[in-house]
Amino acid sequence: MSKNHKPLVSDTALMKRIKDVIRLEADTVRAQLQVVDRHYVRAVRLITQCRGRVVVLGVGKSGLIARKITATLASTGTPSIFVHPSEGMHGDLGMITPIDLVLALSYSGETDELKRLLPSIKAMAVPLIGITGRAHSRLAKNSTVALTVSVKREACHYNLTPTTSTTTMLAVGDALAMAVMDARGFRAEDFARLHPGGILGKRLLWTVKDVMHKGRETPIVRQDQSVRQALDVMTRTRLGATCVVDRRGRLTGYFTDGDFRRLAPREPLILKQRVETVMTAKPHVVSPDIRLGEAAELLRRYRCDNMPVVDARGKPIGVLDERDLLSEGIL
Repeated sequence: MSKNHKPLVSDTALMKRIKDVIRLEADTVRAQLQVVDRHYVRAVRLITQCRGRVVVLGVGKSGLIARKITATLASTGTPSIFVHPSEGMHGDLGMITPIDLVLALSYSGETDELKRLLPSIKAMAVPLIGITGRAHSRLAKNSTVALTVSVKREACHYNLTPTTSTTTMLAVGDALAMAVMDARGFRAEDFARLHPGGILGKRLLWTVKDVMHKGRETPIVRQDQSVRQALDVMTRTRLGATCVVDRRGRLTGYFTDGDFRRLAPREPLILKQRVETVMTAKPHVVSPDIRLGEAAELLRRYRCDNMPVVDARGKPIGVLDERDLLSEGIL
């Protein structure tokens, strides 16, 4: 901006405007608490009892909120799809089956594209939940359950731009989705199943064997080998530790670079010593089949950088390293 041109609105005025809008939207959503009644409960029951999908409809800004509600329902265990009313007029209404439920959003309740669909939805005899700002609108009158989201005004100076109304619709949609979760008994494990790529999914679905170092990456030395040989193995595998095993290959100890640094100043001949004389006997171990979330807690509890992974016979088959958990967002 040129130095010769003053801004039309000062920074202070802009900050005030931002705070005013946030305050207005927060107050409007809070006011919605006063209208929550048995109709909301009935809406939740209808969604919970639906044997098909929740088909969500909306146009314009309400359509954008409808898309978000669709995604929230789907990600929390309620099969749902978004259908644009305009496309519904040209064949997409065929996506609605007799076992589905329709959730329609329109603040005015008189959106032309949506009104044209109402007779067809009624003929299908599927439940219709309407979210609207007008209790006597066409949408409300044709709904099995109508939820009112009336707001005093939009945040726009001209009371035109959908702002407080769409924010309130979004809050109501989130509230319905969360209540449906409770009604279904939806658990964290169910959420993880639907979000396998997310951190929660990894914590609850992935196991140690999915990320552990194995095969040639597993540092192993016999207990009768020297510390120098143990260091060679640790250097090759770059984990800063090695499993120590007996003649049968069963884990008897664990030796780390931290152990070496602590002992070296007072043990000048440490490199020639047998590793069994300086190792940590009976170290903490982890099973390859436990979930990553549980394994992460074990690393925290025992303050370990890494931990041997052993099979049912007590033989080391890998190493779980905290850096791998960090890279996956688990720690």
